[in-house]
Amino acid sequence: MIEVELRGWRPDDAPILLDAFSSPDMAQQAARRIDTQRAALEWMGVWGFREDAQAFAVVVDGQVVGNVAVSNIDAHDTGWVSYWTSPHARGRGVAVAAVRLLTDWAFRERGLFRLELGHRLNNPASCAVATRAGFLTEGVERAKLSYEGERYDVERHARLATD
Repeated sequence: MIEVELRGWRPDDAPILLDAFSSPDMAQQAARRIDTQRAALEWMGVWGFREDAQAFAVVVDGQVVGNVAVSNIDAHDTGWVSYWTSPHARGRGVAVAAVRLLTDWAFRERGLFRLELGHRLNNPASCAVATRAGFLTEGVERAKLSYEGERYDVERHARLATD
């Protein structure tokens, strides 16, 4: 397994975000456009000021190559996991290693009991990350997401602290 570390996002990481979100698949999935220095800094700022979330830069060999986060932490000690890697870092196990670290952190440091995530059915790579990180499939949510006017089914996965 590849070695990754997680750390907080820093303002000097903005060019990395801009590069990552210039990829067509990443740009399509962003809640808002991240195509300027200001937008990148705002994205980092949103994560930095939330009580219900924590995001981490994923670092390999000293270079930021992605993001993992847990958000929407609720009163039931449940959180929503998200992840992405830059195109050049894909296919090497980076996302799996990062999600495993995030999961350990969320259970140990935040005291969460349940972590959930979802991926479009047409994204088998994301499914592989979830499965390899120990998240069990729980079902399909029909037409849950909408990108550019097209609806997508989402497969939900979850992992419990007791798994």
